[in-house]
Amino acid sequence: MSISPNNESGTSNKRRDLIKSLASLPVLGALGVGYWQHTRYTKKTEATYDIVKELGLSSEPAFKDYSAPGTGSTDTIRLGIIGAGSRSNALLHHLGFATENDAKQWSDDKKNNWLAYGDLNVVLTAVCEVFDSRAENTMAKALFSVKDAQGEQRKHKPKRYTYYQDLLEDDQVDAVIIATPDHWHAPMTIAAIQAGKHVYCEKGPSHSEAETFELERVVRASDKVYQLGHQIRHNPIYPYAADLVKQGVLGEVNLVEVTTNRNSAHGAWVRHLKNGKPKAGDLNSIDWKQWLGDSPEVPFSIDRYYNWTKYWDYSTGLLGQLFSHEFDAANGVLHCGIPESVVCSGGIYYYQDGREIPDLMQVVLEYPHRKMTMIYSATLANSKNRGRVIMGRDASMEIGKGLSITPDGSSEKYKQLLADKKIAKNEPMLSVGLGKKSSTDANSGATASYYEERGLTSVNVGGVSRDVTHLHLREWINAIRYGSPVSCGIDRAFEEAVTIQMAKKAYLEKRQVRWDAKTKTIV
Repeated sequence: MSISPNNESGTSNKRRDLIKSLASLPVLGALGVGYWQHTRYTKKTEATYDIVKELGLSSEPAFKDYSAPGTGSTDTIRLGIIGAGSRSNALLHHLGFATENDAKQWSDDKKNNWLAYGDLNVVLTAVCEVFDSRAENTMAKALFSVKDAQGEQRKHKPKRYTYYQDLLEDDQVDAVIIATPDHWHAPMTIAAIQAGKHVYCEKGPSHSEAETFELERVVRASDKVYQLGHQIRHNPIYPYAADLVKQGVLGEVNLVEVTTNRNSAHGAWVRHLKNGKPKAGDLNSIDWKQWLGDSPEVPFSIDRYYNWTKYWDYSTGLLGQLFSHEFDAANGVLHCGIPESVVCSGGIYYYQDGREIPDLMQVVLEYPHRKMTMIYSATLANSKNRGRVIMGRDASMEIGKGLSITPDGSSEKYKQLLADKKIAKNEPMLSVGLGKKSSTDANSGATASYYEERGLTSVNVGGVSRDVTHLHLREWINAIRYGSPVSCGIDRAFEEAVTIQMAKKAYLEKRQVRWDAKTKTIV
């Protein structure tokens, strides 16, 4: 929870008592802060007003129950991981793995947070990676887990593979995590499902139109669990926001603005240098042919290896890397699905480094049947935090790490309340704050701050802090064991993949593209 500073005299002790009482409420804490903030505003106008009661709001932000959802197998789940870069190591951390040496150097807070993940009863049995040193580093993490830290030795040395096909043939692997460059996501997922493995795949779901439709076909025809890596669905502010929209707090939604702002080389995917010198990697330590796969053959390039996001052959750039997060957040709240049409523009305006992917982009998605437009605006040369804004006829909602709702000055729904000065058109009538400053060790610097401000790391409700990536992985593990649902399965993945491919096509062909829902084609 977050509480704005207040310097009114004579009230500090009362506020401390209130903060303590709110912190003791596991669910009402966050909503209580929002109401209290509103009450402070109304005191300034010599009136107090319970907007929550007036609107009849019944839901509050709360973490989903991630305990075992039912009876099922308690057998250890054997994991294989394909791709051993920074993201895969972050995922292993959130599953409860680490190197013993790293664990010894952690702060007490970080160690306690890691131990709180608990034992998910999973082991890492296989690692596939084309870069030798990365494979060795990831394999070392398999030797120390939460279980080991609690005094129960369960070390398991994984096998190393260079070819993912060999890993998928391993009968000691039940499920795979795919954390590779994007051009491998769909081919590996399809092959894994066909090999009888459950799949957790990082976004974006696919790299091309053809892959998108084949991915959907294969996953739907299977009984294996597929989860796309959008952890924000476990930030309780988003289902809470969806409930507020459903209850009509905003009125009819007509415009949605989602954004990306970054202003650092790392945030623009210039990641091949360390202290001004190229990072490790050459043809002797990297299987370049295997890394390229079916993409066009080019000479080995340390730039392409580390900065693959800059090139169309391996990535969809801003669309697959960052718009995907924004679309998923909006889709989770509004259930908007695939747009009817998309236009996309932009260019390479700042980073003149040979990249092919734009560093500035605007995407307009039209939903005529919803009387709604979604706009995505992105720049890699400015770091202003613009948040996500959902605009309705009666109020606007801004969502990031927290949530605030401001009434529209011309609202019919709130006309009398505005006239009575119980609410004001330029002041939030409801404000909910989640989370305290958290450690984002899987990222660095400005990039870490970007993810944190957008609710993609740890959040805090009622004094309870949870990491949303861990919760997303735990949900996948539970689905494998108990058959419980996942929050970002093939339905959501297909909607996102089609939307990304529509925007990519619109940008490259410089025209409006449309979705034909009857024939399921992009035209």
